[in-house]
Amino acid sequence: MQLRMTNQREIILRELRKSRQHLSADELYDRVKLIMPRISLATVYRNLEILSEAGLIGKLEISGRQKRFDFDVSDHDHIYCVVCHKVDNLIIERNNVNVDRLGTAAGYAITGYRVEIVGICPECQKKAKDVPKNIE
Repeated sequence: MQLRMTNQREIILRELRKSRQHLSADELYDRVKLIMPRISLATVYRNLEILSEAGLIGKLEISGRQKRFDFDVSDHDHIYCVVCHKVDNLIIERNNVNVDRLGTAAGYAITGYRVEIVGICPECQKKAKDVPKNIE
């Protein structure tokens, strides 16, 4: 299937790549609307799904949170901040993970995998340290 690259799709793709972040559709809509004031949120959602299905961007569905879209379609993993909900790439030595053995133990034929790590990002850790403690 040949994907027709419309002006809207080009701008959405360009803004996602330019951000170098894992944006939600709402965050991307705010950026694209500055360039295309008449674009609707529904159009951004629809085009993100189309671009994802075409393999031009990645779609992250992390722990039931709002979907985020990834400019980097290579195999990689993510770390998620439970405070501010920021998502970052996580570099894991994938050669050391024996997913075939894990899948075989559960009776699955493994076709791929993703690792999702959760924690508190450096910025949120710093904010927590900067908050004065109540003295009783």
